[in-house]
Amino acid sequence: MSKILGIDLGTTNSAMSIIENGEPKIIENAEGNRTTPSIVAVSKTGERLAGLLAKRQAVTNPQNTVFGIKRFIGHNFDDEVVQKDRNTVPYEIRKAENGGVEVKMGENWHTPEEVSA
Repeated sequence: MSKILGIDLGTTNSAMSIIENGEPKIIENAEGNRTTPSIVAVSKTGERLAGLLAKRQAVTNPQNTVFGIKRFIGHNFDDEVVQKDRNTVPYEIRKAENGGVEVKMGENWHTPEEVSA
């Protein structure tokens, strides 16, 4: 039988669970926690980081550390919520060619959906 994976993409934390033997089971991350910070980053050396690793370096590398990306999913750059929130984050945000939102991580620009994936 195939397993079903459920993902809770939260603004602050994310979690994953599966159905195993008819019961839901939350999957622990590498640190043994049931939730993972919803943070991704590109380190100063170009390494991609996620979760606690990304959170730990956020103070020294804020411009390349993306958090709260869920608030930008599905919005156009000119939407009121984007204009309000873009001034509260340390990473760069710009208008995409299609009118959506893109955020800069390292030298590259990504959509909120790409960052969340």
